[in-house]
Amino acid sequence: MKKFPLLSQMRRIVSVFVFCVLSASLLVPAEAQNDIGFERGRGRDMLKTVKEDIKKNYYDTSFHGIDLDARFKAADEKIQQAQSVGQIFGIIAQVLLDFDDSHLFFVPPGFSDSVEYGWQMQAIGDKTYVISVKPGSNAEAQGLKPGDLVLNVGGFKPTRELAWKINYLFYSLRPSPVLPVTIQTPKGEQRQLQIQAQIKRGTRRLGMSDLDYAEAVRESVNDARLNRHRYVELGDEAFIWKMPSFNMLDSAVDELMGKAKKHKALILDMRGNGGGAETALKRLASYFIEGEVKIGDLKGRKEMKPMTTKGRGGDAYKGKLVILLDSQSGSAAEVFARLMQLEKRGTVIGDRSAGAVMRSQAYDHLVGSGGAVYFYVSVTDADLVMTDGKSLEHVGVMPDELLLPAAADLAANRDPVLARAAELAGIKLPAEKAGAMFPIEWKK
Repeated sequence: MKKFPLLSQMRRIVSVFVFCVLSASLLVPAEAQNDIGFERGRGRDMLKTVKEDIKKNYYDTSFHGIDLDARFKAADEKIQQAQSVGQIFGIIAQVLLDFDDSHLFFVPPGFSDSVEYGWQMQAIGDKTYVISVKPGSNAEAQGLKPGDLVLNVGGFKPTRELAWKINYLFYSLRPSPVLPVTIQTPKGEQRQLQIQAQIKRGTRRLGMSDLDYAEAVRESVNDARLNRHRYVELGDEAFIWKMPSFNMLDSAVDELMGKAKKHKALILDMRGNGGGAETALKRLASYFIEGEVKIGDLKGRKEMKPMTTKGRGGDAYKGKLVILLDSQSGSAAEVFARLMQLEKRGTVIGDRSAGAVMRSQAYDHLVGSGGAVYFYVSVTDADLVMTDGKSLEHVGVMPDELLLPAAADLAANRDPVLARAAELAGIKLPAEKAGAMFPIEWKK
């Protein structure tokens, strides 16, 4: 399934990327853990398959200078010494992480068990903060609050570059019943917490269709948040669209843009939007241009046609456009925002985006017999070079106006970024009211 690209991407997403079906050693049945020889053999089979996927399909035939045979041989030797399923999955995952490619990653075999830690963190500027805590969770009981500065998670300092890998580790590869966290309150007090995870047991899942794959990733933010498109209309002055992803049918894009076109300004809140389908990206972009425009050039193994979209002529939306980004905005969200900058069609405010912009394809595989399981590999098949001659990978989109919420804003549920967007649209919207406009929705 071609995605351009998905957020998260491991990175955003990441989101980066957390399936609601998890599979590290915590969630694997005891009998499987005990038969480590069997698991090593199955892990080695997975590793061989992953290597073939990359060898046949990776966009860069030089593999960024990595000696593919040597790197996978070393990983195979490590698997033969692994003592747990979690270690095996971690070894396979690390080989792909070494490519430093946002859309090249390994998704281990899954069970329908889910793990939830009851809180979320996000890089804001060069620091990482708690941005939300689930009501009734152990995290809330221990006093974790939005606005707390996160100093350490499970032994790792959550930098802007590392935060998504920490999520990948503790949700996909090595879920833990207890997550050690060190935070600093806005008053400067340091606290060490042992966050108790909530684990919901389920039955084994033996596979996903492409649609299921996309849906699992789209709803993967800590496996607890609801992510749906929401909007608020401020008279005929402004339409505020909270857009969590680009996983939309054309009809859904048309429906929301039909509403937006009745207003003088459109505020597109793409904070936390990890990307999605290329078709949705093109569909949305078409509403803001009149003629055909090139989005960028795709660079892969073979010659590819430029990515373009056809505008809507005189029917294009001509109102003011303001786009909100943050460090979790990835892939298609970044491409759309940068396109609007290059076309001088909209104003981008907020934080620098994720810099996770590649195009990928997901490959699913069945390994083993009897107790066969599915696993997945996302392989990058193209880089996108924008019309300014630059790629956004590892760079991101720099807003026209850099504006970051402070710890005090997070603690008080104020949203100065959305308030500023409204101001640019000619509307007075207090930060307190903006913060209450799209409350976080948690799964029951």
